[in-house]
Amino acid sequence: MATAKKSCAKAGGVRFSEEPHAAGASSHVHFDEKLHDSVVMVTPEDDGNFLVKVGFLKTQHRYEIVFTLPEIPALGKNVCPAPLPGPHLRISDITPAQEGGLKITCEYITQHEGVLCEEVMLLSETNDDVCVKVKVHARVMDRHHGTPMLLEGVRCIGPELEYDSEQSDWQGFD
Repeated sequence: MATAKKSCAKAGGVRFSEEPHAAGASSHVHFDEKLHDSVVMVTPEDDGNFLVKVGFLKTQHRYEIVFTLPEIPALGKNVCPAPLPGPHLRISDITPAQEGGLKITCEYITQHEGVLCEEVMLLSETNDDVCVKVKVHARVMDRHHGTPMLLEGVRCIGPELEYDSEQSDWQGFD
């Protein structure tokens, strides 16, 4: 019994060049424009906080993430990170951005596989009542499943050393 194949048309994706190839000429793959979202995405939330999507990362690695927040008048000009950062995400630098707003540089250590969301807080140095929460959203894949293409604004600093008790040379107590 023969089975009929269904053809499904998909919007977007990859299309191949239809130009005839000369001997030794390389072939070209063209990606639709909407697939070029290769920068860190900053989205304001209804409550005045921000969601920052940094794309795919690899477990057991340290990353530098740079993004720009729009101007936040309530925070004022003097902004600092909350004094107690989380164990995996910390702000290393806050500077005024050339185009306005704040350029934030973070360091993120990935520990677990999955869709992760870490938070940092920005505080006003002039108004104790004002703070803005920044949630960093990442899709973290196992370190044995290849290398992700990093978004513009994300840089891998290097792998984190993994503690393995079997490799310890400690002899124990006598």
